[in-house]
Amino acid sequence: MTIERNMKGTTLQLKLSGWLDTQSAPMFEEVINGLGEMVRTLTIDCSALEYISSAGLRQIVAAYKKMTGNLTLRNVSDEIMNVIRMTGLDRRLKFEK
Repeated sequence: MTIERNMKGTTLQLKLSGWLDTQSAPMFEEVINGLGEMVRTLTIDCSALEYISSAGLRQIVAAYKKMTGNLTLRNVSDEIMNVIRMTGLDRRLKFEK
């Protein structure tokens, strides 16, 4: 997995590419743990995310908690959205196309 970062003001946009799974979740966790005080809003672009496992979902939840809800998932594929719906996270997270 690769993670591209783009900071605009107090909003950090992350673009995830590849698989967010057991092997790549620690890399994503490191990024989330490294968010500074200046980041008030986090947007995760999932347009190039091909797969997400439970380990990846755990990190999305950790990011949501760290951002106290100021997290938006953008361009989520139908396949990944189905996984998110199965967990019930679709009722908590914000989504954009």
